[in-house]
Amino acid sequence: MWERTLQDIIRGLRAHKNDEAKFIAQAMDEIRKEVKSKDMELKAGAVMKLTYLNMLGYDMNWASFHIIEVMSSSKIHLKAVGYLAATQSFDEDTDVLMLTTNLIKKDLSSSPAEVAITLNGLSSVVTPDLARDLGPEVFIMLNHSRPHIRKRAVLTLYRVCEKYPEALPQGIIRLQERLDDSDPGVVSATVNVICELARRNPQDYLPMAPRLFHLLTTSSNNWMLIKLIKLFGSLSPHEPRLVKKLQPPITDLISTTTAISLLYECVHTCIIGNMLQGPSGLSLAQTCVSKLAAFLQDADQNLKYIALLALVKIVPTHVDLVAEHQDVILASVDDDDISIRMRALELVSALVNKHNLQSIVQQLLSHLVQPQTSIPSAVQSLSQHVVPSIPPKALSAPSHSPAYRLVLSQRIISMCSDSMYDNVTDFEWYLSVLVDLTYVSNVDIGAQIRDQLVDVVGRVRAVRACAVKLMVKLLSDETLLVHAGEPGSCSEVLWAAAWICGEYCSELLAPEELLPYLLHSEVANLDPDTVAVYLQAATKVFGYWSTEAAQQWTDDLLDKVKGAVDSVMERLEDFVSSPHIEVQERAANILQLFAFVKHDLTTYRPKLEPTFSDGYSASVSVFDIPEFDSGPAFPKGLYLIHPLFSAYELNPVASAAQASVPVPEGLDLDTWIVPSMQVSVHDENEGGEVVAEKKVKKKSKKGKEKESSNGTRPKGMKKKKEDEEALVPLEETETPEEIAERERQKAERLERMREDPYYITNDRPSKLPVDDVDSIPIVQLDELPPPTPKVEPRLFALKSSSARSSSPRFVVEKEGEMPEGAMLTPPQSHSAPITRQQTPSLFERISTPPPILPSFQQYDVPESDVRASTPEPIKVTKAKRKGTSTGKKKRSTGAG
Repeated sequence: MWERTLQDIIRGLRAHKNDEAKFIAQAMDEIRKEVKSKDMELKAGAVMKLTYLNMLGYDMNWASFHIIEVMSSSKIHLKAVGYLAATQSFDEDTDVLMLTTNLIKKDLSSSPAEVAITLNGLSSVVTPDLARDLGPEVFIMLNHSRPHIRKRAVLTLYRVCEKYPEALPQGIIRLQERLDDSDPGVVSATVNVICELARRNPQDYLPMAPRLFHLLTTSSNNWMLIKLIKLFGSLSPHEPRLVKKLQPPITDLISTTTAISLLYECVHTCIIGNMLQGPSGLSLAQTCVSKLAAFLQDADQNLKYIALLALVKIVPTHVDLVAEHQDVILASVDDDDISIRMRALELVSALVNKHNLQSIVQQLLSHLVQPQTSIPSAVQSLSQHVVPSIPPKALSAPSHSPAYRLVLSQRIISMCSDSMYDNVTDFEWYLSVLVDLTYVSNVDIGAQIRDQLVDVVGRVRAVRACAVKLMVKLLSDETLLVHAGEPGSCSEVLWAAAWICGEYCSELLAPEELLPYLLHSEVANLDPDTVAVYLQAATKVFGYWSTEAAQQWTDDLLDKVKGAVDSVMERLEDFVSSPHIEVQERAANILQLFAFVKHDLTTYRPKLEPTFSDGYSASVSVFDIPEFDSGPAFPKGLYLIHPLFSAYELNPVASAAQASVPVPEGLDLDTWIVPSMQVSVHDENEGGEVVAEKKVKKKSKKGKEKESSNGTRPKGMKKKKEDEEALVPLEETETPEEIAERERQKAERLERMREDPYYITNDRPSKLPVDDVDSIPIVQLDELPPPTPKVEPRLFALKSSSARSSSPRFVVEKEGEMPEGAMLTPPQSHSAPITRQQTPSLFERISTPPPILPSFQQYDVPESDVRASTPEPIKVTKAKRKGTSTGKKKRSTGAG
């Protein structure tokens, strides 16, 4: 019968490319029959064909036992086929491996050829059980008379120790003996095995250091020298004395060798082995840096890459040495290879300091500029004032991939913001760089630019005027609004622009000119968070401008202010119907504020200046002569909005501020905010009448209000305590039908609320209904700041800064603000619940005393009016005075 050989299988696969599966199925059927044959030659041929098919991805685990049969053949060429098939298909889960223990022991004691084949196969199929059982035989092979057997035994020993670590102590002793072997191949293999084993536990191999050092200084085999250098790189961190010992031979190798691989390995070992530290390592560091700098000028891209990779590791310890080659490193940023540019970018970021930051950023910004566009304004200004370290070159666009542009933009920001802006000396320049990135980056980096703008302006006070000027330019640029939804538009920067202009609108001389840009119709297409900030900024700007107008009020400004209010209200109408709840709520609230201002402007009438016949001067303040004029000379509504946003100064917050807030006394953070609802709201008294429960908290006791015999409280009835008293509102008598109807409606409502997952329930007693709306007191907001004299002139630009020097001194508030009453002790390492401090009052937060407010006419409410009902009981706590017992309680105007 004619059988197909391996060559026939290969020819058949090439001839049946369109029907390979059918041909393989036929070949497998033939192989299954052949491996069952008693002819060992035929069986070995079938195993060889099966091994080839297994390389193509076909399974051969079903033939494991037949492979062992071929391994046991007495013929060397058949045994080699069996071991080859075993190394190709056997693994630790192969069941028949337990049958190979005695077979391998027998083969290890056979002829040198069979021993070599057996060692090769054992190194591939060794398992923990085989390593334990065959370890002694492998140790015996280390003393074989044939060098190639000893070399194979050394390499097999590595796999034995890896699978069976208990054999490692004896293996280290035997490996140390092989370092003195007469054959260079055995020594090289031994060094290779020791180098791999030393990665896991280098301390165990320190006794070999003298012999390894001798090989380092005497060997000429570059391959073995590379392994020795790697090995000493692992040992030197655990033995400091090796560093001083290794510096002379490694320096000699770096200076004399022509092998690039050996040179790089020497440099790498010097870095990881701490050989560049101290005065003795300075000369070695200079040698390493000079060699690596030469690699950067080589035409081989691989040498450039490994040089940049090594220089990045040297920079942390010898930044001055690397900075000497800054020109060559910056030239690598222009390389066409993206991997080299990325490594060069990483190295450049590590070289940045106060002196070269601006020149490096200028060089990197040029890569973001499209060839058709011009250099940004920041780069132009830098080219005039900063002398670059390398000659300027024509702009090139090595890569316009979004990934590279994103990394490059992030690197520019990280270099400038590193260590809280330690390297930035001119923050106006940095702000211009951030604005330039907005236009030239063309990647989604707007969120990072936004955070940087807000952080810089918040921490550096001297740069706020310049920041407002730049932000006004961004807000007035309709291109950003039109392309806000496109990828890479950096529309998030508009969030920062609106916030800065609103928060620091006092830096503007004509704030009213910014309102049309903040309420532009295209603003509605921005992100909802940005739109909300736009609305808030518009309110702040108008509030500041209206306050300034009130301080310099003339009747000619009335029409201008009315027009501005009408314009703002008209534009706000579009945002009130926004589908986003945050935008809608802010627009509605702001619209109501402006409605109040509009009403006040409408009802305002110009005041005539009083004249006097008895010699009084007409310049006397109208506030000092109430009999002639009862109000100010300007609409009071102009002071309504600005105090809402100017009460507190916004400062940067320290990183440990939240953790340093002490827990207020009496605050239990583990108590539920919404307790259980299972508390009765109304109880029936003995007469069947319903009385609403009212609990008044006392400092020491709890009590119930006294009731009259008919279930109602008499007018003016009070319950007195030793140091406090509570006022209880009057209640109306309800008929039984009204009580029943109210109870039924309330029960239905509570049942609906229990089933509603979006309703937050409350178990406290309900408030009494407010029937008489007219009885609610009207409170006038008359706490308005007084007009202060204005000194500087009004111009259509930023405020005049004549007092400011030409070169401002930028001070960065790095620490941030700590809360009042903060604990100075460092925060605990363990996680603790977040605590909050009670919000201090307005005048407690302001460092300066509150200004004296003008005495405007108040909306008085007669105290004798009888109120049918009050929204909620009023609790008044005060010290009891002697000799003061009036029957009527005066209303406190300063309660709050």
